[in-house]
Amino acid sequence: MAAVMPAAAQSRHLLSGNEAVARAAWEAGVKVAAGYPGTPATEMLEALSKYPREDIYTEWSVNEKVSLEVSIGASMAGSRAFCAMKHVGLNVAADPLMTLTLTGVNGGLVIAVADDVGMSSSQNEQDSRFWGRFAHVPILEPADSQEAYAMVGYAYELSEEYQVPVILRMTARICHVKGIVNVGARVPHKNLGFTKDAERWVMVPGHAKRRLPLMYQREQELRKLSEKTPLNILEPGTDRRVGFITSGPAYMHVREAFPDAPVLKLGMSYPWPLEKAKELEAMADLVVVVEETEPILELELNAAGIKAHGKDALPRIGELAPEILKPGVARLLAKEFTPPPAVAPVPVFPRPPTLCASCPHMGAYYVLSQLRNLTISGDIGCYTLGAGHPWNSLDSTICMGASMGVALGLDKGRSEADKNKRIVAVIGDSTFMHMGMQGLLDITYNRGIVTVLLLDNGAVGMTGGQNSPANGRDIHSQAAPRISFPKLVEALGVKPERIHVVDPYELPTLFKLLREETKIDDVSVIITNRPCVLIEDFKPLKPYMVDEDKCTGCGNCIEVGCPAIHVTRRGKEVKASGKEVDLAFTRIDSTACTGCGLCLQPCAPEAIMPYAPQNVISIQSV
Repeated sequence: MAAVMPAAAQSRHLLSGNEAVARAAWEAGVKVAAGYPGTPATEMLEALSKYPREDIYTEWSVNEKVSLEVSIGASMAGSRAFCAMKHVGLNVAADPLMTLTLTGVNGGLVIAVADDVGMSSSQNEQDSRFWGRFAHVPILEPADSQEAYAMVGYAYELSEEYQVPVILRMTARICHVKGIVNVGARVPHKNLGFTKDAERWVMVPGHAKRRLPLMYQREQELRKLSEKTPLNILEPGTDRRVGFITSGPAYMHVREAFPDAPVLKLGMSYPWPLEKAKELEAMADLVVVVEETEPILELELNAAGIKAHGKDALPRIGELAPEILKPGVARLLAKEFTPPPAVAPVPVFPRPPTLCASCPHMGAYYVLSQLRNLTISGDIGCYTLGAGHPWNSLDSTICMGASMGVALGLDKGRSEADKNKRIVAVIGDSTFMHMGMQGLLDITYNRGIVTVLLLDNGAVGMTGGQNSPANGRDIHSQAAPRISFPKLVEALGVKPERIHVVDPYELPTLFKLLREETKIDDVSVIITNRPCVLIEDFKPLKPYMVDEDKCTGCGNCIEVGCPAIHVTRRGKEVKASGKEVDLAFTRIDSTACTGCGLCLQPCAPEAIMPYAPQNVISIQSV
């Protein structure tokens, strides 16, 4: 990587991959950066937004498609542009990408895509390397933070030399693991200006047909570049039993597991270098492709006549750590692998994911769990947790905005046995603006019978509470136009009398409203209006506690699902039968409680009261 390092490092910083990418984009003179929050990509835009605004414009776009279109516009205008998203976000942005590959770019354009290998925070596991083949654009893959930094600068040079967008494929490990990075200074980029050229920028069929051969010619030139780029490194080894071809963080795993093996490290994994692969083949008795997650390169190598192993020994799911690589390669070498002695896991109390204490979504899910005869389509966000215990109040979750279309399909496609079931769609504010608005328009236009529960918590909560048009603040937390959801949904065709705004902490009101609206054969929208408990708009109230003398252990408060409420026990009780049983009570963790009052409302014995330290009794938690 020395050839793509800055000429003179000015300082050293401890940076995650995301932070390193942001730093490099700023140094490269990027003028416009856009993205949509999504783990593990979120911090790239967050870090970029902290650089001087006179240097770089940053924005949270309403979705990834819009973010790429903004970046395309900036590139057309002659500026360097940057776009960041997670792997599923590129699905949303695929439409402009597939035309951009024909038009090419003016100012350099880099698309950083973060793959969630192992699905720590995603609904699926995708391999973004496919987009290189599909869109005929180069793919760069860093193995650590320093390479992530260095590859961004290289990507902009590559983008402008070949007039092509460049995809920087990150993974969750590169995005979040920190390392020492040598950085340089910002070098302003000269704006190239916009030149009118309808045959290039207006992609009607006649123009696109003329651009298509240029795209294939460019791809052939990039294929030649892959043989000589300093990003693709052939490392000889002393142990020729197995040679590895790998890229990204998998390279680090290979080097840890097999330090003496020859390795072809692909920093540019598409187009990949055929001749270098043949050289690697000559250095080893066996060639193994270590790639996360799909066997893309393995299949292409075999098609090119290079006998390569890969997914016949290694899994297609998750990261390929040394403890996975070693036994897989041992099987290929037909020798017995002795795993290290097993270490018994430390027993811990199970802690499934749940909503935060006082989360306004709990009120909505508590009410949904109390209603019967509902089919509930869900969406992507914190509120996806409503599918879990104790609410069990989601029947589907597909992708961003899908709750709307799925709800309409459930309505139109219901069986005779389900004809009396009522359809509810649950969606968050930022997801609604991302991709749900079109779905609601489809419901109203096609006369669906759906009750929409729009959970407005004023933040992109699941990815860290980022701002959006729902809270009236931009990426810099400066005042911005704030959307009015009642006006918006009315404009999308919902009748004014079917639009309701309700406090989700007021359980009786919400219960009555949901019960009534689900009985009506029309589209209705119920908007909840409490902020996320983790953002500055939330103002905590005085916490509550349980009066142990009044608590009967009925468990009604537990059904709310608040993690600040715990089941406790105090002593034993002897029944008339002579059987001894535990006495069960509940307690409230006053350090977590923010006084929302949700647990107070279903408490039958009225045992919950405002917190008073002098009344706290020490009890044993189970």
